[in-house]
Order: sequence, then structure tokens, then C-alpha cells
Amino acid sequence: MTGQAAALRAEADGGSVSGDVQGSAFARSVSALLERTEYRRCESGEDLEAIYRLRFKAYKAYGLVGEAENERISDAMDDTPNSYRFGVFVDGELVSTVRLHHITAAEPRGPVMRVYSDMLEPRLAAGETFVNPGQFTADPSVAGSFRLLPYLTLRLAVIANTYFDSTSCVCLIRDEHVAFYKRIFGSSQVGLARPYPPFTVPVMLYESNCKENMAKTVARYSFFRSTAAERRMLFRRPDVGELTPLTVLPTAKYRVAA
Repeated sequence: MTGQAAALRAEADGGSVSGDVQGSAFARSVSALLERTEYRRCESGEDLEAIYRLRFKAYKAYGLVGEAENERISDAMDDTPNSYRFGVFVDGELVSTVRLHHITAAEPRGPVMRVYSDMLEPRLAAGETFVNPGQFTADPSVAGSFRLLPYLTLRLAVIANTYFDSTSCVCLIRDEHVAFYKRIFGSSQVGLARPYPPFTVPVMLYESNCKENMAKTVARYSFFRSTAAERRMLFRRPDVGELTPLTVLPTAKYRVAA
């Protein structure tokens, strides 16, 4: 394995990469994959069915859920007014999905509130707001080939925090993913492990302050940057009768050039 390939593998697997050359090689690899990527906000019909089935396929493959007659995973949190469901497509194929909630005092629903409302409700009342990524899954048949998928998919969470100007990004994280969130997003644990049915493993509450840690993340990884136009297309709710874009192309490269 070449030095560059080793650096990319270490970074994708959660290890560290030192040196400007290696870091740039990793960033170029993610940016190259972004060139083949489209984001789609899924709100009805076949799009929703596809991401619900992808959730089940991924969670079942890793033993996180049992059998389900309809082989799909969805819950009441999918249909809240502050929910944004996305499919990530590479070369036209759905490869991953993520759901984001913008949690405020006016709209306090979200997965984290089901588990840690006792900790977060006082902060909402004090005026803080949160973006809560959840239901992040990748197609197990391609996850090995696209080891950079977490960066492509969670880029949507970074963009959401910028668009909504949230206080923090808060996540329910399993133990095996802690190192990734600490290293990439500077997340820290703020809640002890608690059960989260129907999943078979407990979760912990991790937080990344947007003014401090998220800014460092965007500065370090250029592919997390976005244009105002991309942010609007991804997260602005359309007016009555207004059409929404079917797909949104990542704009990191244009933001870097500007």
C-alpha cells in the first residue's frame, strides 16, 4: 500500500493523518467522490420507501434490529414538521441516507428528546437550538467500496448547522462510533448511555458546539463547506405551490474557489 493510500485508509477508518500532503490527498478523494454525488430531500412516494428500506437493510445487516414483516424502518419522528430526510446518491444509485431534526423551543421534537429531554429541555427554554442527525445508514453492499460515505452523508449535518445557525449538533451515538465523532466534529459526551428501543444497543448523547468545534471542522475539511444557494435548496421549506428541487449537487468546490 502506498503512503497516500495508507493515509486515506487511516483517515476513513478513524485514525489520524498528519502532514499537509496526506491531509490534502484525503480531501481530494472526498471531493472527487462529491463530484459523483447528488443529495435528494425525500418527502413522499418512492423516495421515502427507498430510504426506509435502506435503513432496515443496514440495521439488519449489523444486528441492530430483529426481523420486520415489511422490511422497512420508519417512526413518528419522520413526519414531524422539523424533520428533513435525505437520500445520498452516487452515480445515480442510492447509497446512504440520513434524517435531520432542527430542534427549537417552538418545535422540540427529535430523537434526542425521546432519550435526553430532561437534559435538553432547560437549554431549549433558555434559547438554545440544536440540529440532531439520526437514522444515518449506508447500503452494506457498497459501504466497503465507499469508505468515505460518512463524510458525504454527514456533510448534510454540517450544512444544516450553518443554515439554521444552531447552538450545537447533538447526536445519539453507539460506542463504536465515538472515535469518529470526536475526531471529525470535536464532539464530547454530555449524557451517559441509555436504552433506545427498538435498537438492541444503548446510545450516548454527544454534542459539538457549532461556534467552536464545528467551525474548526469546516476550516480543516474543505469538502464540508457550502454555498448559501446549496443551503437554501437543501433546507428552505417551499411556499405553497412552489416546486422543490429534485436533487441538489454539492457545492464545496465552488465555495473553496470563491
